[in-house]
Amino acid sequence: MTVNEILNATEHRPWSLPSGKWKYYQEWNNAVFLHWQVDLEALLSLVPSDLEIDLFDGKPWVSLVAFTMEKIRPRYLPPFAPISDFDEINVRTYVKKDGKAGVHFLSIEGGNWLSCKVARTLSELPYRKSRMKRQGNSYASENELLKDRLYVAYEVGQELKEKTPLDKWLTERYALLQDAKTSINEYEIHHLEWPTYELVIKEIEVNYPRFKNLLNNMPDRTHYSPGVKVIAWDKRRIEKPTFTP
Repeated sequence: MTVNEILNATEHRPWSLPSGKWKYYQEWNNAVFLHWQVDLEALLSLVPSDLEIDLFDGKPWVSLVAFTMEKIRPRYLPPFAPISDFDEINVRTYVKKDGKAGVHFLSIEGGNWLSCKVARTLSELPYRKSRMKRQGNSYASENELLKDRLYVAYEVGQELKEKTPLDKWLTERYALLQDAKTSINEYEIHHLEWPTYELVIKEIEVNYPRFKNLLNNMPDRTHYSPGVKVIAWDKRRIEKPTFTP
């Protein structure tokens, strides 16, 4: 499917496409979604006060998403595999800003040092390098500095022909809202609706010491997706209010 065909498919979006030209193309492939329902008190200190924590039936959620980033490129340039293709894991929660729902990264790591450096420079997202290995239906990651560790072995089940409202709430997000020094940076994206399958966990270890009160047991919900082709716009800075004594 071409970029124009993707841009013309908008019926599933909660708001209109951003104005202006898109800036990046990328593919998020072979995605493993692990979701936990969490207590609001355990999450509050991890989310900037400028963002409202989004709730489903009165409860917040945190997700770990492990996938393979491929073919990321600026609008007018081809991908360069040594930088554009790498494994990624993000730990995210769900937030709102000015009525717009999106995700907020609590953690974001990549398996390629150079890719992380370029991504930090271009996007201002807090990428860090972790050692990752993807083989068959397993995904492993370790960060020695922070003592973060993930191992998941899984099987892919049936496609979800009828998604629940929670399935869509957890996956269909078209904005990233990330804290920066003097602003909240908003990154808008567009893709077709995620093709989603059952994911059966065969073995799992999730050990992120900073999030031990959030990711501390078997996930409450899981998904697998072969992936989506993503169009992304440049970040928009929402200046934080300044207070004078």
